Amino acid sequence: PYVDPNLPDRPLLLRVARPKVCDADTPILFVHHGVNRNGYDYRDFWLPLVDQANVLVIAPEFSDKHYPDVPWYNFGNLRDEAGTLKPRAQWTYGVDGRLFESLRASGITRRAGYGLFGHSAGGQFVHRLLSLGFRDKVVTAVTANAGTYAMPDLDNAFPYGLGGVGLEEADLKAFLRFPLIVMAGTADIDTSSEHFPKGEQAMLQGGTRYERAHRYFSNAQAQASRYGVNCAWKIVDVPDVGHDGERMSAAAAPVLGPQLRLPG
Repeated sequence: PYVDPNLPDRPLLLRVARPKVCDADTPILFVHHGVNRNGYDYRDFWLPLVDQANVLVIAPEFSDKHYPDVPWYNFGNLRDEAGTLKPRAQWTYGVDGRLFESLRASGITRRAGYGLFGHSAGGQFVHRLLSLGFRDKVVTAVTANAGTYAMPDLDNAFPYGLGGVGLEEADLKAFLRFPLIVMAGTADIDTSSEHFPKGEQAMLQGGTRYERAHRYFSNAQAQASRYGVNCAWKIVDVPDVGHDGERMSAAAAPVLGPQLRLPG
């Protein structure tokens, strides 16, 4: 298990998919599982993909025991039970960056940066992580089929917007310039699952996950226009795929692979 220095009593299992040819210059991709906390499945989803994509996949497994429910995973452990904002060092979103530095310090990688992929609850984790500025060494990232979004809007409170967590206009502009890839399965329209967020603020973002992904992207474009910056985001529809981590991983691999192979 990996023990994060800022959360020493909350270890993570690291599930790894290693390409046949792998050394310290092989690009690193952190893959974030969904609500079932099944890092082993996501590792298996990527096993047939790592050779062609030429990436070393590490899937951190955030167990229910140590990272319970939505507040600790999707929403990053920002607040205590009273609603008070915790110190930034305790936010779960910092784990990936510290894990990458540990890999560099131990000689496992010489890369200057890493990539991110998250599906469903993992997609929530990834885009909120990036939104809040944990992007230091992130080269490229995909958020896929997220159930809800932190809209790029400082007037709307986190976790459904970016207000109330210490961000300023300059932070939002910098995020809009980051090359985020939003992936949406065109058949991700089933709302019957117990895991589909149906709360009032979630439903304001759209009636399906597919609709919410497009709302997220269009909001980013509108905010970029408002602030006079170029929005570097892209949205990629994945035809005929529903809420399926395996098929979304297969769609993401050829998108992420070339970006991660760039020098660095």
